[in-house]
Amino acid sequence: MNAVFTILTVLVIIAAILLVIVVLLQNGKGEGMASNFVAGNQTFGVRQTADILEKITWGLVAFILVVSIVASFTTGTNGTGIDVTNKIENAAATEQPAFPTAPIQQETPSTEVPATEVPAE
Repeated sequence: MNAVFTILTVLVIIAAILLVIVVLLQNGKGEGMASNFVAGNQTFGVRQTADILEKITWGLVAFILVVSIVASFTTGTNGTGIDVTNKIENAAATEQPAFPTAPIQQETPSTEVPATEVPAE
């Protein structure tokens, strides 16, 4: 792996941890962890705190998305990729499963009624 990919991976992990913390701070239906920070709610106002946390959440989500896409392009294959489609097509054409040519012989069930099952008159 190259250094750029490693740095971007570390950034995504840090952003994911921050995202978890910000989501836990948000006010839920049952008064989440944000209710513990009463001083912050009094200073900024309850609605403004919720707006800030929501903006931070969406910003972190967008950051993770963009950095993940950039990281996927930085890996690069440098032409060393293996094309498996030819191998799959050749394997399908040459290897045929061995099916039996004749049906399997099975014993036919006996139609005779055993002596113990003969109805009594």
